[in-house]
Amino acid sequence: MKIIDEKNKIKIPELKKMAETTYENLVKAVVDIKKEVMAVDAELHADEEQRLLEEGSSQKNLWGINLYPGKKGNDFIEFDSMINLRPWQNNRSRGVDDPKIQEEIIKIVNKLIKR
Repeated sequence: MKIIDEKNKIKIPELKKMAETTYENLVKAVVDIKKEVMAVDAELHADEEQRLLEEGSSQKNLWGINLYPGKKGNDFIEFDSMINLRPWQNNRSRGVDDPKIQEEIIKIVNKLIKR
């Protein structure tokens, strides 16, 4: 597992390698929309979530996504994770229901991945 931040960005080829060793075409990631960091390269979103919580993140700011390093545009990020099920935060699906939060996640991902 790796924590990605402004000082430690990641490149697409590295994401592709991570994908090949786990799910073949995707890398699970959890984004902290407040700290603007993300954890990548774990078998479960819950593991990445736990790591970020241990590093001081707040649950309400953590969102699980899947990255597809072989795809571009809207197909690069998939908003789908069990950790996103949060009725108390008005998110009643595995996706990210709030378009503003989706936009924040996309902005952070684009900032942390060197293309």
